[in-house]
Amino acid sequence: MACSMSPQEKQAIDAIRVLSMDAVQKAKSGHPGTAVALAPVTYLLYNEVMDYNPANPSWMNRDKFVLSIGHASMLLYATLHLAGVKGDKPVTMDDIKSFRQLDSRCAGHPEFGHTSGVEMTTGPLGAGAATSVGMALASKWYASRYNKPGFDLFSSRVYALCGDGDMMEGITSEAASLAGHLGLSNLCWIYDSNKITIEGDTALAFSESVKDRFAAYGWNVLEVGDANDLPAMRRALDAARGADRPTLIIVESVIAYGAPTKAGKESAHGAPLGEEEILGAKKFYGYPEEPFFVDPQVYKTFADGLGARGARAESAWNALFASYRQAFPELAAEIETIAAGGLPEGWEEKVQAFPADAKGLASRSSGGKVLNDLAAGIPWLVGGSADLAPSNNTWLKLPDAGECLPGQIGRNIHFGIRENAMAAITNGLVLSGLRAFCGTFFVFCDYLRPMIRLAALMKIPTLFVFTHDSIGVGEDGPTHQPVEHLAALRAIPNVNVFRPADANEAAECYKAAMKITDGPSVMILSRQNLPTIDRGTFGAAAGAGRGGYVVFDSGKTPEILLIATGSEVSLCLQAAELLAAEGRAVRVVSIPCWELFAAQSQQYRDSVLPPQVKKRVGVEAAVGFGWERFLGGDGKFVGMSGFGASAPAGVLMKHFGLSAEAIAAAAKN
Repeated sequence: MACSMSPQEKQAIDAIRVLSMDAVQKAKSGHPGTAVALAPVTYLLYNEVMDYNPANPSWMNRDKFVLSIGHASMLLYATLHLAGVKGDKPVTMDDIKSFRQLDSRCAGHPEFGHTSGVEMTTGPLGAGAATSVGMALASKWYASRYNKPGFDLFSSRVYALCGDGDMMEGITSEAASLAGHLGLSNLCWIYDSNKITIEGDTALAFSESVKDRFAAYGWNVLEVGDANDLPAMRRALDAARGADRPTLIIVESVIAYGAPTKAGKESAHGAPLGEEEILGAKKFYGYPEEPFFVDPQVYKTFADGLGARGARAESAWNALFASYRQAFPELAAEIETIAAGGLPEGWEEKVQAFPADAKGLASRSSGGKVLNDLAAGIPWLVGGSADLAPSNNTWLKLPDAGECLPGQIGRNIHFGIRENAMAAITNGLVLSGLRAFCGTFFVFCDYLRPMIRLAALMKIPTLFVFTHDSIGVGEDGPTHQPVEHLAALRAIPNVNVFRPADANEAAECYKAAMKITDGPSVMILSRQNLPTIDRGTFGAAAGAGRGGYVVFDSGKTPEILLIATGSEVSLCLQAAELLAAEGRAVRVVSIPCWELFAAQSQQYRDSVLPPQVKKRVGVEAAVGFGWERFLGGDGKFVGMSGFGASAPAGVLMKHFGLSAEAIAAAAKN
């Protein structure tokens, strides 16, 4: 229905289509069909609808666009280029011509931090849609805390472009359910219903009514019969802005629209269209045959539309903020600190130390206390758990913390039993500038591991809190006892995995995690009590902030190294007493964060683990994969080699050889 477009609109839309086709063709790989079909949608969003300044793509009150169908990345890259989005890594024509090649800003899928204007890394279907819920919730949170009468500072909206694959993924359903429950009226998903997947027609595996499903979630559902019908899209987007709940716009499109033989076919999904097909499409559009051709008028169309409108919007916001700073200086200072990615002065001073105590606390309990101390010093620390807050101790008990409920925004979030969406939503909060955490039982990290990986890829400081960390869970048995999970998380690059040995280590680990800004942190906490170690004059817990440190020495020159994390550090201290009583020089080393320890200087690491000491025992209530880095060829590992069992925690520890006596015996043999 090209007749619904003006000549200038058609010219700009066709430029998006042609750049997408040509880039995929030159790269000899990619996904051209959806980019071609949805060019009218991104054109309309950027040039007419979104409050977005291309000269400053990090403007704090900007509307956000998430391409959940990340495989259609050229749709975004072409739009960003033509719209003149700047920043420090803008998309140039050379980047488009080197699509999917090394060092191009146009990677195969959009990557946050790699390309100006890309709000998040997408590709795993459903992840973008789910994360957009966190972005919308963050905007609501900012408005709740900072907007004042006459100062409507925060009002941004979030748009996500989804496809049939997104609608099939479970994470999308989890996130949509929560968004509908909370009534996030500033969220709009645009669902490209082209009815094509790699294997063929969606009818092969997908026959439900998405319209009815989202209506049941409590969404405002609208329909547009043709992606090329700009007036109909405008009406739908206008209606979305006026809705009191999230909106789903179902858009019918033809994949590879205009391609003479591949339009509407699965062959247009994940492979170049081919030279002849592209020439046929260009003829259909009435577009020049020259590869990568863009008429200068297209750039002007975007500059006169988005460029001028966005500059006015940010200028007005800056003027409003200047007045706000005069009226509310403390709140304005918070906003400026958030925008700079910083933390308030004195936040660490809120974290209290714990006295030595033989009985001690479960690290889930001490961790909960520390989390509340942090929240007292960092007003924009928010989060919650997957229906486990009383058990995880991931609940902020501050008097004014509040909670997120329908029609209400607070710092405590009830995610429900939706682990994967919970993690994605938390990533969205962090991508929006908040410091955010989420929690569940450690064994259920399997449900959300993909979102930990995305946080690591995006280098964002999401905090994941996992309790019930080992066979110490006890009677719930092996389904709830994580044994392989530590190794699995440590295997993900750019993830900092913390497993504190006691309450004071928990405090130091949390503080270290809050200082990390270029990747996620994972806190692994116990269900069972851990003695709060009496360190005396030796092995201050502050060493935990360096990832590893000496907790105990029985002699100046150790002949035995006992190395552990978490609950097993106390067992090693007991074993050290047994060995010291026999006259053995033994050192106990706690390494609560392998990644931070590895980042220390070689000199420091050697001072903690002297390389000349070959008799080493590693102890952890988990599988031993990865421990060879500390133990070398002569070391021994005391831990798990299979799944756990159902019994009280103390019984299980002895049953599986996790005792002071077994550790001492391993050190002597």
